[in-house]
Amino acid sequence: MTNFNGTLLDGNAFLSIKNRGYAYGDAIFETIKSSSGKILFWEDHYFRLMASMRIMRMEIPMTFTMEFLESEIQKTLEANGLQKQSARVKLSVHRNEGGLYTPQTNQVSFVIATDALAESFYTVSEGLYQVDLFKDYYVSPSLLSTLKTNNKALNVVGSIYAKENDLENCLLLNTNKQVVEALNGNIFLVKGNTIKTPPLTDGCLKGVMRTQLIEIIKALPEYELVEDSISPFELQKADEMFITNVMVGIQPVSKYRKKTFANDIAKSLLQKLNVKIRLN
Repeated sequence: MTNFNGTLLDGNAFLSIKNRGYAYGDAIFETIKSSSGKILFWEDHYFRLMASMRIMRMEIPMTFTMEFLESEIQKTLEANGLQKQSARVKLSVHRNEGGLYTPQTNQVSFVIATDALAESFYTVSEGLYQVDLFKDYYVSPSLLSTLKTNNKALNVVGSIYAKENDLENCLLLNTNKQVVEALNGNIFLVKGNTIKTPPLTDGCLKGVMRTQLIEIIKALPEYELVEDSISPFELQKADEMFITNVMVGIQPVSKYRKKTFANDIAKSLLQKLNVKIRLN
C-alpha cells in the first residue's frame, strides 16, 4: 500500500506521466529507517525536508507539521504490516502538475512508500568493500547539490560504472576536484585522532547520518572532528575511511586502489550510534 496525500492506494495505482517529479525531476525525498514502528532521526529528516522545500521554492502546506507527516508514515507502515519490524520509508514531495520548466503552481503533493528491512539496528560489514574515484562527471559545489532531489543521473551512471568495474561504491569529486561523498552517502576519513569529512560548501549531501556522527564525534574528547575539503591524495594516507547513510549506518571501506584500511574506529562509532538510538 502506498500513501498518496493521505489516501492509501494499492500497487495498481500510478502517477500521471505529467507528474513534475517524473517529467522534470521537480521533487525531493527523504529515505527514512523505522525500527519496530519507531522512526529514527525523524526530527532531522523533517527539518531537512522543510529546508529543501524552501530552497526549491515549493509552497509548504499548513498541514505539513512534524506530527502530521509522522502520523502518515505510521499509517503507511501499519497498512503494510511493518510496525513491528524494520522498514525503509521513502517520503517524496513533488510540485503539482502544470507548466513546463516554469510551474503553474508551487503547491505540492506527497507520496509515502515502504519496504521491509532485515536489520533493526546497525551492524558492521566485515567483507571486502572496495571503492575508487568516479571521474566521468562532477558534483557542483552549490546549495542544490546538498538536497535529495529526483535529479540523480550522476549517481545512476556512477553506480553502473562501479558495477562494471567490480566495485562496491565510488567516490564523487566536485568541479574543484575535491572528494565530496560516495554514490550513496557521506564519507569520513580517519588519520590518527582526527576524523575529517567534507563541508557542505563543497557540495556534499546534507546527510542525516552525517549529522548524527558529527554530534557523536564532537562529544568524544579523544577525537578531533574537522569539516574541510578532502584531496584525492589524502585517501591513501588515511587509517580508515567509512561511508554513512541512514540505511546502513556506517559502512567501512576496506580497500581503495592498493590501500587497505582498518575499521576499529568505525566499529566503535557504530556501537555509540546504536546506544544513542536505544536511549532515544
